[in-house]
Amino acid sequence: MTEQSVSFNAPTQYVEVSGRTLAYRTFGHGAPLLLCVRFRGTMDSWDPVFLDNLVQQGFQVTVFDYSGLGRSTGERSYNPALLAKDTIELITALKLGKVILGGWSIGGVAAQIVLAQAPQIVSHLVLIATTPPGMLVKTGEQLFYDLAKRENDFEDFVSLFFEPSSDSSRAAAEHSWNRLTAKREDASPEVPHEWAGAQLGDGPKNPIFPVDAVLHVLKTTSVPVLHLGADHDIAFPVENWYALSDQLPTLHIVTFPSSGHGPQLQYPSAAAKHIAAFIHSLGE
Repeated sequence: MTEQSVSFNAPTQYVEVSGRTLAYRTFGHGAPLLLCVRFRGTMDSWDPVFLDNLVQQGFQVTVFDYSGLGRSTGERSYNPALLAKDTIELITALKLGKVILGGWSIGGVAAQIVLAQAPQIVSHLVLIATTPPGMLVKTGEQLFYDLAKRENDFEDFVSLFFEPSSDSSRAAAEHSWNRLTAKREDASPEVPHEWAGAQLGDGPKNPIFPVDAVLHVLKTTSVPVLHLGADHDIAFPVENWYALSDQLPTLHIVTFPSSGHGPQLQYPSAAAKHIAAFIHSLGE
């Protein structure tokens, strides 16, 4: 990455919360936007071009590592309720007030739980390649579960987050891979794939997220909700959001073509602009 990247050069900071230390980075100025990362992700799993574009759109962006993962201390878990607890306590500790809350993959599940548990701290909900609560009309693919349990090379990266059959998607994957593998001195340690895989299960589930109370909140909330998805997400098919579109009164859906489980990796500028349009058109 170049020296001009605001997000890549942002220092890692730490805050003590309930007997553990949460690592985070904050950069930019404007409305506070906090992002909850994907399964096996850390602060360094966010493409810096996507983050820099969010800053250019007028947001103060915060990324962080969940408890016990990356540079954060404490007990590690992929229980979405505990990830939501991390999120709520970090927002409180940093005195961010009411935030635009974003979440990618399992981070999107955690973000939905935050909305249900602490709606007073969420102004807008931005979900990226995640799943809604309840029964699904389409499950994910076995391939995701196979790839998520092993150390991943570039081809795995393409299969997980892009569309392998598309030349343009592959080209975007190469650019994103190069950005994400750039070294920084205070990089977060990778999440151990052996441990993470043991939390995942052997194959697709239905439902993945069986929390009726959260689905009820999505059906009754006045908080605007945006889902940025892909036309071929092997983990969380976007079709499940379309199936709920007539039941969720504040839901906006954007689906990117020839893309996979990381649409913001493939379309970093467009994704940031869609988020900004969503926020600004509905008021901050």
